[in-house]
Amino acid sequence: MSEREQAKQIIDQLPEYKISGLLMFLQGMKFDDEIEDDLYCQRLYQEYLDDPDPEKHQTFALEDCMKEWGLSDV
Repeated sequence: MSEREQAKQIIDQLPEYKISGLLMFLQGMKFDDEIEDDLYCQRLYQEYLDDPDPEKHQTFALEDCMKEWGLSDV
């Protein structure tokens, strides 16, 4: 039996008055994941800002890249 199935089995055995507490706990766990995702993105952005490479802001037109890579404009 998978862990998910075990968890569902336990939930089914809980009295109704405990379900709201469990629901708040699960929503908190989901919220933590969203915070971690946001923090990861912030770290990536900060690493980009801190990168000393003078060419990091250089941009290229999509058409030029496609031509250089031999891709057709589909």
